[in-house]
Amino acid sequence: MSDSDAQRARVRVVIDGESVDVDEGMTVAAALAVCGASMSGTRASVTGELRSALCGMGICHECRVTVDGRAHVLACQTLCRDGQIIQTARPR
Repeated sequence: MSDSDAQRARVRVVIDGESVDVDEGMTVAAALAVCGASMSGTRASVTGELRSALCGMGICHECRVTVDGRAHVLACQTLCRDGQIIQTARPR
């Protein structure tokens, strides 16, 4: 393992009001999983069931979140950027 691998660049994102440091290049869906947010769902279906990432390739649209005020962003297809604000529709 090289020194550059051991010291990966990190970015800070805000997930549902909480600052989280994640690896640069990580998808929003991965960041949600790492911080535990995906366990309680990222959105609710029309019947109220909690949903979160399923396919990981943008087909199912279950991972939709709001990123920097833009709704219905696919978390599995969006890379984390420093200062990004991510909002899920999970109950708080």
